[in-house]
Amino acid sequence: MFTTKAFIKKTRIGHFLKNVREHYIRDDIFCGLLTCEKCSSSESNLSTTHINKCALFDFNHYLILDTNIILDQMDILEEPILGNVIILHTVLKEVKHRSLPTYKRLNSIIENPSRHFYIFTNDHHKDTYIKQEDGELINDYNDRCIRKSCSWYINHLPNEKFVFLSDDVNNRNIAIKENILACSISDYISNIEEGSVLQDKLFRKDCFIESYTKDIFPPHLSSVDLLMGVKEGKYYQGTFRASKDNFLEGFVSVDAFEDPVILQGRNGLNRAVDGDVVVVEIFPKEEWISPSEIVLEDEGAAEESIDEVERKEKELKRATKKTKDNKPTGKVVGIIRRKWRQYCGILQGGMDGVYQLFIPSDKSIPKIRIETRQVEFLKTQKLIVTIDSWPRHSRYPHGHFVRALGKIGEQNTENEVVLLEHDVPHSQFSEEVLSCLPKLPWIITEEDEKRRVDLRHIDICSVDPPGCTDIDDALHCRQLTENTFEVGVHIADVSHFIRPGTAIDLEAALRATTVYLVNKRIDMVPELLSSNLCSLRGGEERFAFSCIWEMDKNAKILNTRFHKSIILSKAALTYEEAQMIIDDKSKEDSIAMSLRGLNMLAKILKKRRLENGALVLASPEVKIQMDSETMEPLDVEVKKLFETNSMVEEFMLLANISVAEKILQDFPECAMLRRHPIPPSTNFDPLIKACRHLGFDMNIDTGKQLAESLDKAVKPENLYLNTMLRILATRCMLQAVYFASGTVQKDEYYHYGLAVPLYTHFTSPIRRYADIIVHRLLAVTCGSDSTYPDLLDKQKTSHLCQNLNYRNRMAQYAGRASVAFNTHLFFKGKLQDEEGYILYVRKNALQILIPKYGLECTLFLARKGETSNIFEYNEEDQSQKAGNITLHAFDPVKVRLSLDSNNIQHEKFVLQLVSPYIEGFSVPPLEEILDINDDTVKRKSSNEVPKKKTKKKRS
Repeated sequence: MFTTKAFIKKTRIGHFLKNVREHYIRDDIFCGLLTCEKCSSSESNLSTTHINKCALFDFNHYLILDTNIILDQMDILEEPILGNVIILHTVLKEVKHRSLPTYKRLNSIIENPSRHFYIFTNDHHKDTYIKQEDGELINDYNDRCIRKSCSWYINHLPNEKFVFLSDDVNNRNIAIKENILACSISDYISNIEEGSVLQDKLFRKDCFIESYTKDIFPPHLSSVDLLMGVKEGKYYQGTFRASKDNFLEGFVSVDAFEDPVILQGRNGLNRAVDGDVVVVEIFPKEEWISPSEIVLEDEGAAEESIDEVERKEKELKRATKKTKDNKPTGKVVGIIRRKWRQYCGILQGGMDGVYQLFIPSDKSIPKIRIETRQVEFLKTQKLIVTIDSWPRHSRYPHGHFVRALGKIGEQNTENEVVLLEHDVPHSQFSEEVLSCLPKLPWIITEEDEKRRVDLRHIDICSVDPPGCTDIDDALHCRQLTENTFEVGVHIADVSHFIRPGTAIDLEAALRATTVYLVNKRIDMVPELLSSNLCSLRGGEERFAFSCIWEMDKNAKILNTRFHKSIILSKAALTYEEAQMIIDDKSKEDSIAMSLRGLNMLAKILKKRRLENGALVLASPEVKIQMDSETMEPLDVEVKKLFETNSMVEEFMLLANISVAEKILQDFPECAMLRRHPIPPSTNFDPLIKACRHLGFDMNIDTGKQLAESLDKAVKPENLYLNTMLRILATRCMLQAVYFASGTVQKDEYYHYGLAVPLYTHFTSPIRRYADIIVHRLLAVTCGSDSTYPDLLDKQKTSHLCQNLNYRNRMAQYAGRASVAFNTHLFFKGKLQDEEGYILYVRKNALQILIPKYGLECTLFLARKGETSNIFEYNEEDQSQKAGNITLHAFDPVKVRLSLDSNNIQHEKFVLQLVSPYIEGFSVPPLEEILDINDDTVKRKSSNEVPKKKTKKKRS
């Protein structure tokens, strides 16, 4: 039996079309209860043994959920205590329409047989389907459908009990009048066993505290007013980004202005949270200001502590001046879309009662007010909390506890926080993914040998960091004639094992990249591939994709060829081992000659690249030595670089460029390429200003002129100055991104940092999904593989690129966060004097770079809440003066370094100026720096260098 649904649809050109859909009604749909004798039995997850206990009902029962329960209370539904839950198809459709992430979370519960959730297709059952009445709103119709199904279950199975959970008061009241047992989720949860714990996880949309008597923030405009204002040009829409240095400042990028719009103070930010899509009102031009040069941290200890904010707002106002470089300034008048997520962090100490403040790990997120009945336990834990609402009478947003991750400070807990905060997929690979792996023992067959070029006779080797097990690349160089060389870059053929559309391919596409933490690696593909079958290990036969050039002695490419191959790496070397072989003139074997040939050609390639305008930038990168048994950091040091680092880099760059040219030639519309956009000139303002004060002219008109200016910016008395300028230049750059060739103009393909017109990623397919796509494209051009529809769809490639760009960015941030945590761990209880350099001069602080540890820390020039009576800030030349001593950016200083662990969430380094010595600004005594009551802390004198732990030999 079927019925029809008709609706009118307006076309783009203004015509109206009548659409008629057939809606099939059936009488054989199973109710899901295994005790039912009326329905034809079918598969069901509902259980005859699970018991739902609630003090409101003195009988076991099944639960039927309203849509709002699923949309708001997924953290409760994911708790295993709730079972025998019936999800109506009407509800499921509405959830999918309103929130796809929630729909996916719900499906994962439904698919878990131990949770006993069942989908009842009520809208196709002859007894539960009802027609929508003329003029009836879709929400009212859905509510009617849900209540109809509840009544049907009650009549269909009179010996069973059903409870309808809804937070819609009107729908619940009507249900009760229709003799349906109904209650709210909060009433239900508070009356079950373990309810006190679950109450912490309740989503509370409207949370009002009676003690609040006035609004703290201005009201937001309605959606209609916001959209109308944007349409008329009165307001502007953009994404809000909070400052990490100043909790009372934020920025919104809008298309109408070249510079981000500055927002300051409570009224300016108006409850916007980092990532929200907001609408801003721009102030008149005479009210525009420059970004503040002040560092302000939120020290608020309670919900009502508004006085502290008002004081800091006044401090910010005094520190903010109007200059000739004023930027667009405005205020948030409304929120278009919230981008709230789950946040990791800890509870703030020193608070009583059920209301607590949660401090997120991400400093750009405000503290969150939560309600909890397990304070003592949660104070020891890293938590996940989500935001529910931010009423204008509350200083902080309101949220609820989701789950505990583990004890604060433990390595596994902190790694989990890093991964969650940076949205890194890190669950175990599913059985479906693992089933795609080749069976062991894996062997190379005769058929494989026929399809590939056999290069096992060539002396190929790999050069990587120590301890590397996912070896993507290997190289070789052999002299053909007196003036010509054959050079090969051989890349692991991961695409042979990962076929398009398989479970392992979809998982790799989702993860997009391997993430490297200090003591852990989150692989993009399972370990059997990443560290074994695809890793080009020494002495083992492997499949590779080879890029081979014939070059003359001036590194000019005479011809290039690509093919799939079989290789046998003769050695897996570290950078240091390869350098020692090159430098040892007594070594004349084939590997030594190959490395020397590669090194000679690489130097020529690099010289030519730099002459073309490629930038040599810098960032403070450190390596952390870990104790293999305790996994505690033993030492922190700047990474040591060898000539061989540059040698490998040059040939990887060349291979990527060669492959980019080839795939664009054959796939002009859908080649996956990588571009580095030219930064806006305003990005370089901090660099230009800093160089001007140093007496250098920084020309930024082209990348080549910038490179030449950086090369000239040298002072013999400050050897680290040039490195700091390059660090500053790095921060002026835009992010390099993947893109599909047919989606941007050809003049935008340019890679600014490398100064090349075309670039892609081909050389690391074990750890980057982009390289797998490039391998597939190249395989088609070589005739080694066939194409498939998604590979040739530029829109799908473009959508894939968005995920790749996001995941790569998050992986970078996660790696840095892991280094930061372990550096903090290394410094606990230590006190050291270190050489540093002033990177930025602020109005109330100095940003100090300590090269030895790659640290960038803030040295405050006055105690919290006070103004310095020693230092005088000069805005013109960005300096701080104390007596006859003037401190400028890039000046060398000596600082006393210690770790402040009072705020466990945001542990930070405390710096005291040792040299130059400034009268009245002396280094505090040890007791003020280290916690002398903590017996676990060993105090050290300021000149004592931390000793490395020596490993005990195992007996």
